[in-house]
Amino acid sequence: MGSIWVVSLIFVGISMLVSMQLKGKFARYSKVGLTSGLTGRAVAEKMLKENGIYDVSVNASNGFLTDHYNPLNKTVNLSPDVYNGVSVAAAAVAAHECGHAVQHATSYRWLMLRSRLVPVVQYSSMLVQWVLIGGILLIKVFPSLLLIGIVLFALTTIFSVITLPVEFDASKRALAWLQHTNVANAQEYPMAKDALKWAAMTYVVAAIASIVTLAQYILIYAGNRRS
Repeated sequence: MGSIWVVSLIFVGISMLVSMQLKGKFARYSKVGLTSGLTGRAVAEKMLKENGIYDVSVNASNGFLTDHYNPLNKTVNLSPDVYNGVSVAAAAVAAHECGHAVQHATSYRWLMLRSRLVPVVQYSSMLVQWVLIGGILLIKVFPSLLLIGIVLFALTTIFSVITLPVEFDASKRALAWLQHTNVANAQEYPMAKDALKWAAMTYVVAAIASIVTLAQYILIYAGNRRS
């Protein structure tokens, strides 16, 4: 059990470092004005229109780096710094979120699969930590409880892994569009690419942490079976 806490702390530290790097990149590229003069909102609306998407609205949302696409009500939600910003960072983030809207419109299989898993993962995430703790404490008398926890945790791990192609593909679509339309010029494009790379790293770290933690719980369960 102690090793799980150690690994968790290690990945919390790594996650914090990546998050700090992402925030630093965003702050840096937020100061680089976009030559095209488009706000994040204008970038989003332009990308949606040029991809033939007219049933998705672009809204302002509260918070910092809270940008997301909601497939349920078909909205691209941009944080204030992105929505109103005229910068490389704002353009990159806005285009990335529209990349998800394009995925939805084209029924991108990984996004469709992730969307179907959302209700299951939301339910399992409410229970998994309590079930795992109970499973560890009662492993000698009720080992099946830990197995149930492992199954629930496996669902969240699968969700984390499936998120990776969804995020990478959205960035790929965003960068291709920014370059093709010259919304980001030759000097601005590498900055947009760098910003989205660090955003993707947060998902990579989360997925690896989930896989490693799942493996540790499986080893604890298997070790108890052998003892």
